[in-house]
Amino acid sequence: MPRYEYRCPANGRVVEISHGMSEHVATWGQLCERAGIEPGATAPETPVEKVVSLAFTRSGATRDGAGPCGPACGCHPH
Repeated sequence: MPRYEYRCPANGRVVEISHGMSEHVATWGQLCERAGIEPGATAPETPVEKVVSLAFTRSGATRDGAGPCGPACGCHPH
């Protein structure tokens, strides 16, 4: 199941949870329930935002031409 990070602008916290791609978490209360944490002083109806993250891809070479493990590993001819 995919993992997503949500940020609460009201308290500045970022929480990571797993859920299906078609599911949506809109409030701090929903997020806390899914994460198994207490909401604390933040009102449960406070809106949260999904944090946009870039997918990690491995192309086999870095921008400097080194292999995927870096320029000093010796696996890529220099």
